[in-house]
Amino acid sequence: MRKLIYGFSILTLLGSCNGGGRGELIGTGPRADFYQVNPYGMNYIPPGSFQMGPSDQDVPYAHNAKTKTVSIQAFYMDDTEITNDEYRQFVYWVRDSLAHNLLGDADIGEHLITEDEYGEDIDPPMINWDEPIEWDGEEEREELLDMFLSEGERYYGRKELDTRKLKYSYFWIDLQAAASKSSRDLDLSYENSKGQSNSIRGHIDRSKYIIREEINVYPDTLVWIADFTYSFNEPMTEAYFWHPAFDDYPLVGVTWTQAKAFNVWRTQLLNSFRRSHGVAMVQRFRLPSEAEWEYASRGGLESNPYPWGGPYTRNIFGCPLANFKPMRGDYIEDGGFHTVEADSYEPNDFGLFCMSGNVAEWTNTAYDESVYDFSHDLNPEYTYDALKNDPPALKRKVTRGGSWKDVKYYIQTGTRTYEYRDTAKSYVGFRSVMSYLGRGKSGNPEDWN
Repeated sequence: MRKLIYGFSILTLLGSCNGGGRGELIGTGPRADFYQVNPYGMNYIPPGSFQMGPSDQDVPYAHNAKTKTVSIQAFYMDDTEITNDEYRQFVYWVRDSLAHNLLGDADIGEHLITEDEYGEDIDPPMINWDEPIEWDGEEEREELLDMFLSEGERYYGRKELDTRKLKYSYFWIDLQAAASKSSRDLDLSYENSKGQSNSIRGHIDRSKYIIREEINVYPDTLVWIADFTYSFNEPMTEAYFWHPAFDDYPLVGVTWTQAKAFNVWRTQLLNSFRRSHGVAMVQRFRLPSEAEWEYASRGGLESNPYPWGGPYTRNIFGCPLANFKPMRGDYIEDGGFHTVEADSYEPNDFGLFCMSGNVAEWTNTAYDESVYDFSHDLNPEYTYDALKNDPPALKRKVTRGGSWKDVKYYIQTGTRTYEYRDTAKSYVGFRSVMSYLGRGKSGNPEDWN
């Protein structure tokens, strides 16, 4: 026995000499350094505090916003609104996924993987997502026929995709509900193998908070007609989303829920790539909170009504600084008609384009007239609980920035309004944000973006 103890001591000492912890707390071991690179198309927004709320007279006396000092952590934000071309990548991904599943189920070509790299059988077989889809292939045409409009619904016999079938299933975790006191203050008693009573406090059944949703991803192109009575906007309905002339124009016609689904897909797209290359995952893409949006819109300029400063909406040459309705019935005065390219006009000091005008933007925040009275001053946010029967008022989501059809009051940084989250409009789009992991970047601000 003494020999065993002596031998164990020698091994311990040797282990310590060869880089062990020598009994000290040293953590789990070295890991690769994590350096967060700006996601493509996004700009870094540094942490800071600002006066949230109107910077000018409350013209309509809405009294739905008050001045309040809040602090915002660092995050990234898209430098433009999500464009038609960017959102089409999401639509095409859903389309191709449906096609891959149909071709895999039918065992067409190489769309089903039945053996691994060592020649061993894979049971059940896996769908080969990398196999190109031959849309005009003889076998493919027959199997994919269900994805297209029936003969009776075709216009001039054109074979067109049935966009009603472009549905995306996704999951998200309701952390607000999981973190509630009623969820955590549980007292679950159980009896162990020795007949002794034990209890677990704070046990959470995760399955209750994992929410599955399915949504059609195709934007509502008819909003251009539905939003305006006695107005001819048929050309926009017929061409705006799919025609290359509008590729770089902001996406419209999507609900708040579709914007949320897009961000889930975008997160999976990036993190799946990072995992496959052995790189640590990053935070999820999401809609900004109302406070984040306003802070980013101001661009570091304190108490100014517009992203470029203020109080005027024209530069020294008399040119409008945003796409809005500067005069009654005059939609041309600002250089646009409906929407304009998402990178039009000059960006604010954070490098963000069209934070005023062009299209209003969805935020994650539920609209309440008195939210400034009870929201926190640290990353303020107000959302609904998906597991409770919330009143209809909480289905209202704050939109910010104003649009091409609005007068200048609505394009101010502090003006707030709302739309119901299940509605789509020809003047509402969105942009994504991502939280920065860490306290914030330091050094020269010119190196941030």
